[in-house]
Amino acid sequence: MSNRVVMAVAGFGLAAMTVACGGTEAPPASTTPAESVPAAAPADAAVRVFFVSPKNGDTIKPLSSVEFGSSGLTVAAVPKGELTPEQVRPQTIHYHLGTDTDCLPPGTVIPKADPWIHFGDGKNVIEMSLAPGPHRIAVQAGDDRHMTIAGLCEVIKVTVAP
Repeated sequence: MSNRVVMAVAGFGLAAMTVACGGTEAPPASTTPAESVPAAAPADAAVRVFFVSPKNGDTIKPLSSVEFGSSGLTVAAVPKGELTPEQVRPQTIHYHLGTDTDCLPPGTVIPKADPWIHFGDGKNVIEMSLAPGPHRIAVQAGDDRHMTIAGLCEVIKVTVAP
């Protein structure tokens, strides 16, 4: 399988979103039984999702742009309608951004609710408004059925300046 890098490019102008602190944290990935995991972890360490900006430990403004990317994967809009597992495109993802949360366990359907923002259109940038103070932000890849994939999540810590 090709290890090409494909990143969806999005302009600013996605809806600005105010994300509240708190929320329910997901259990650690080790609590999910292996039989519920539909997708294996990528065999190649170059296959990953990551933050382009900000970086872990950065101090950011209350209204900041957040950009994420991937390598070794195809990023594409989610097909319309309900898909069967057989219809899921291999090595094809879209992004989900979570605030003040951790990675969800592999094989979990990513909720279409706070603290998660879905990028089912294949975009990878958002202008976000966060309250001053420390925050964790997670970028998590989902397949065509919004299922998490082992090893395709990154969490960073940022501090929002007052």
